[in-house]
Amino acid sequence: MKKYIAAIVLLVCSTLSAQVQFEARVSKTTLGLNERLRIDFMMNVDGDNFVQPSFDGFRIIAGPSQQVSQSWVNGRSSFEKAYSYFLVPNQKGTFVIKSAAIEYNGQIYKTAPIKITVTAATEQPRDPNDPQISGDENLYLVADVSKTNPYLNEPVTVVYKLYFANIGITNLGETSKPKYIDFWSQNIEIKQLVAEEGIFKGQNFRYIVLKKVVLYPQKSGRLKIEPLSLSVDVQLPTNRRDMFGRMLLTETTKRVSAGAKTINVKPLPEAGKPDDFTGAVGNFDFKVTPSKTNLKHGESLDLVVSVTGKGNLKLFSLPKPVVPNALEMYDAVHSEVISTPLSGMAGKSVDSYAIVPQYKGNYPVKPMQFSYFDLSSGTYKTLRSPEIMIHVLDGPTPVDSTATRGNKNKIAAVEEFKNIKSKTNFVPINKKDFLGSNTFIGLLLIPFLLIPLIVLFKKKKEAMDGDVTGNRVRMNSKLAKKYLSEAKKQINNKELFYIALEKAMHNFLKAKLNIETSEMSKDNIQELLLSRNANPVAVNDFIALTENCEIARYAPSSSFTIQHDFDKAVVIISDLEKQIS
Repeated sequence: MKKYIAAIVLLVCSTLSAQVQFEARVSKTTLGLNERLRIDFMMNVDGDNFVQPSFDGFRIIAGPSQQVSQSWVNGRSSFEKAYSYFLVPNQKGTFVIKSAAIEYNGQIYKTAPIKITVTAATEQPRDPNDPQISGDENLYLVADVSKTNPYLNEPVTVVYKLYFANIGITNLGETSKPKYIDFWSQNIEIKQLVAEEGIFKGQNFRYIVLKKVVLYPQKSGRLKIEPLSLSVDVQLPTNRRDMFGRMLLTETTKRVSAGAKTINVKPLPEAGKPDDFTGAVGNFDFKVTPSKTNLKHGESLDLVVSVTGKGNLKLFSLPKPVVPNALEMYDAVHSEVISTPLSGMAGKSVDSYAIVPQYKGNYPVKPMQFSYFDLSSGTYKTLRSPEIMIHVLDGPTPVDSTATRGNKNKIAAVEEFKNIKSKTNFVPINKKDFLGSNTFIGLLLIPFLLIPLIVLFKKKKEAMDGDVTGNRVRMNSKLAKKYLSEAKKQINNKELFYIALEKAMHNFLKAKLNIETSEMSKDNIQELLLSRNANPVAVNDFIALTENCEIARYAPSSSFTIQHDFDKAVVIISDLEKQIS
């Protein structure tokens, strides 16, 4: 009996003296973007109040699941409790899974942080009995690139297709968007996703066209298109069946990526490049058309310079006409009718100049020329317009105008010198003493009259200094005007212009809505402006222009586009100034 008591005492003592162990174990510390990570939080005691970490950089696809086991081996008791999670990474990089925590006997225990490295998608080992293999072999995201070796400013189309077979798709979402650095890009709207039949890798597949993009490379060399990645919820068949003999399905989430694409962009040849070449690439027609060639003094005509065809119509400027000094020509009004289907930009770009004659006579408009690089022949082509003769039927002639100016100069010279007066009338000067004069008395009283004004001014200044909100509104209003003025000065420098314009728009909002920069989300701005009785159209224009400032800094744009954005900003701010109550 004494032996049993001693054994029990030793067992109790060893149990009490055992240390509390709480640790995190992961299936791997380095994994691909398309792999899963398992993490188990293990403890040798029955801890309470488990607090999981935030799992920054990962998404939980399963868990937490809890397991408890207790066993007796050779007279010794062992206890183990675990919380398990399955995670998938959101992006590449190095992440730290922070500490989890439990409470046991009034004390808090934490696990050590674990560093995880996420690399690009990797080839995963195949298990023939694993139903997941069905998803890997029957789900592909493909980016079809029309041309991998284009010329500078030659259109390239990218079509993203999701191929699948023998599986069901219940949901999908973008985990990373493709980036088109050093490309001008245009998304082509897909109104509805439709599944179609096709051949992929020599087998029958169904596919969905997810995205269509037209790209125009803006510099030569090797340009990289960052991949599109998706998270797809799929239903996979298993080897099990229900009581009616139907195959059971299991649901899981798969990560697929189209992979990065490299485009080798060829520079345009220097041999034969015309001096007036402005970057037009494609196939074009060039015309210069006057609205009329016979007109009277005081009338005006429109000289229309147009380029039609297929090519990078939004990415070059039109030539400017040269007219005689006797014709006053105003700045161009730019307009365009351009569509961007999958084959590239096509349409018409127009500059219209208003011309007003000053004198009677016949005046020639010199022939104009437009040069472009023809992709079909791989050579430069130059189109020329004929000379246009403008006939002004009446009005002053340059000779008459010169004579009139000469007569005016003579009259001015005569009136400059007048005859000397022969008789003079002198008037005595009455000198008065300053002391006692009205001026003396006025100067004496001014300091006393200024005292009430100084007191009022001081009180008003103290009130203004105490008005923190009002001072911030006034300061933001001044900054908005300052940056709007700065944007106008930098209108020839695209990046500095859009930085100043964006600051002007933000400070206008701060002044009118009394908000901070941290509160400037799209939804919050829209809600606040509409609550202040702003026109919904003006609100949408304001938000669209603000978002465009960031994009326009890196996208190519003409001087007309910059001027148009500035004018639009002035109009929108003016309208909102009147509307906001």
